[in-house]
Amino acid sequence: MEPVRLLIADDHTLFREGLRALLVSAPGLAVVGEAAAGGEAVSQAAALQPDIILMDIQMPGLNGIEATRRILQDSPHVGIVILTMFEDDDSVFAAMRAGARGYLLKDADQSEVLRAILAVANGEALFDAAIARRLVTYFQAPQLLPAPLFPELTERERQVLDLLAQGYNNPEIAYRLAINPKTVRNHVSNILNKLQVADRAEALIRARDAGLGKSDL
Repeated sequence: MEPVRLLIADDHTLFREGLRALLVSAPGLAVVGEAAAGGEAVSQAAALQPDIILMDIQMPGLNGIEATRRILQDSPHVGIVILTMFEDDDSVFAAMRAGARGYLLKDADQSEVLRAILAVANGEALFDAAIARRLVTYFQAPQLLPAPLFPELTERERQVLDLLAQGYNNPEIAYRLAINPKTVRNHVSNILNKLQVADRAEALIRARDAGLGKSDL
């Protein structure tokens, strides 16, 4: 029986090496490649065609959510398991919308990681227990609100983008949201990264095209 071929995408070298050591010692698994950035994960996936990718979210350049989306556009047979420190609803649902079939937190034990890999390799989906309970609660609740614009952004990032689209600069955004200007700069940097745009002007155009910049979110 052919081993399950794995690609590890994570920008932390020590974590990546520890994960590789775990996986190469497990029967039926073979690590065929590693990536330290989202764009590298996309190119490695295209070249290696792994069965499973273990994907971090926060990586240099292309983030893991967008990398997942791009990989599955060209290689829909690849199973992607998000392995991250982020457990907020925005990250979880953005990963699901991108096509991820598993979502684990980095404090998962070895057996959970291996179980997720094998489950997804067999065509199933597997989520961290806490994430799974949250998903059940979410889908059982009445869905009265439309899906937010730019689901890859957090609620605060959408607020910042909306004010940016209204023409406010960083100090003005900080004043209106009662936050530190440095925090605004961090939010803007995350927005540019997540939307994969070059600068504020391009982000503003994207936001206005989507209907932001006219009223509060």
